[in-house]
Amino acid sequence: MSETVHPTHTDGVVASVSAGVGGPLGTRAGRHRWWTPVRVVLALAALTFALGMVQKSACYEDTWTDGTTRYTQMCYSDLPYLYTGRGFAELAWPYDDDADVRSRYEVMEYPVGIAYWAFATAKVAQVLTGSPDVSERAQRPTSEFFGDPEVQREIRAFVIVNALGFAVLVLLAAWLLAKVDPRRPWDAAMFAASPALALTALVNWDLAAVALVAGALWAWARDRPALTGVLIGLGAATKLYPLFLLGAVLVICLCDRRVRDFVVTTAAAVAAWVLANAPAYLRGPEEWKVFWTFNSDRGPDLGSAWLVVSQATDGIDASTVNTWSWLLFGGWCVGVFVLGILAPETPRMAQLGFLIVAGFLLVNKVYSPQYVLWLLPLAVLARPRWRDQIVWQATEIFYFAAVWWYLGGFLAPGGGGDAGVYWVAIVLRMAGELFLVGLVVRDILVPRKDPVRADAARLEAPPGDPPQDTTTRSNVVAV
Repeated sequence: MSETVHPTHTDGVVASVSAGVGGPLGTRAGRHRWWTPVRVVLALAALTFALGMVQKSACYEDTWTDGTTRYTQMCYSDLPYLYTGRGFAELAWPYDDDADVRSRYEVMEYPVGIAYWAFATAKVAQVLTGSPDVSERAQRPTSEFFGDPEVQREIRAFVIVNALGFAVLVLLAAWLLAKVDPRRPWDAAMFAASPALALTALVNWDLAAVALVAGALWAWARDRPALTGVLIGLGAATKLYPLFLLGAVLVICLCDRRVRDFVVTTAAAVAAWVLANAPAYLRGPEEWKVFWTFNSDRGPDLGSAWLVVSQATDGIDASTVNTWSWLLFGGWCVGVFVLGILAPETPRMAQLGFLIVAGFLLVNKVYSPQYVLWLLPLAVLARPRWRDQIVWQATEIFYFAAVWWYLGGFLAPGGGGDAGVYWVAIVLRMAGELFLVGLVVRDILVPRKDPVRADAARLEAPPGDPPQDTTTRSNVVAV
């Protein structure tokens, strides 16, 4: 394999920053025996995640009981509230169809992968806090649990156990992304050092799907379609969006005449998804369906353009939003398909995957702050330039602050009415995402603009010869 692409040579932002520590990597620079690029990336990921935990400490100290702090300090997390709100305090199986359980608790509204993870970490948390008698709690009103000192200890343990698991997932995702292209391990540093990762990692369980997507990108780069399919299927059983990677696989396989690989990938994905969902469906089929009905019935929600439309008009019902969001997403997917088929060179999986997931988020009726994690591993490989990532993530950070202040009521106009500042935050966030989308589309249409292809051409050009404008498909097909 050819030499490593070093960002101080190829990325203007990194080259400028390096001036303070001696400048870009020199031709006589040696290699450190221990600090390899991958280990540096892992260290950055660990530091970033640790900073994210510190950022949530204000809420942790009062066990998320202060309704103001969670918004002023922007340290909200779904985890503590769902521990009592979905029956984990009684170790109720998320898909239990027992009438008494269902009369006390709502069904877990997430796909099965998250439900399994939450249930397992709840059991671990209770073991660590002395295995309380949960049968006694069945005789008490559920409204008492959140303020109960014993349950509060469990909630803290539950958050810590999940955070430790998330830390492993972040390190795993960073390692996988650094290994996607052995020539470009430093691209993963944009994931590892992401401020969006620090701020949103503990909001919900999305990191489980993020790690599986990173694994799918790694497996595809290793030309392992069956493993790619398994990871996509498990990802779709955890969050729906990894399923969209099959669209990227389809375009690549059509361009490169690898139909068999698409069939293998799809079959493996379906098998993995079915096996993952089987325990939940067999135990409680009606409860298993709640994820699908919940998302169908909800109206315009946080972060979406539909919320702006709804608040600026007389409102818009869920069925109308469902119809238009799926029509728009369908049209977006057709556009990505045509773009990929007509591209001068076969697009990379990260490029196509990023475009499809970005389209879904832009037209979806809910765009929660932690959904930035869905795009992060795809974005850093699709457009591996620090300037572009900084511009995009700056809009995400602005939105992250705005959504919590909006929910806390701090953005409401003094004279009443809707919070126009929050609308601006939504629009700015979407503009930042479209900025990155535009760059990726340009890179696909003009391959010499693609950093991955351009850097590969420079590395493979004979000494003294100018680099070629494009690379062959064989140079980039793996990534």
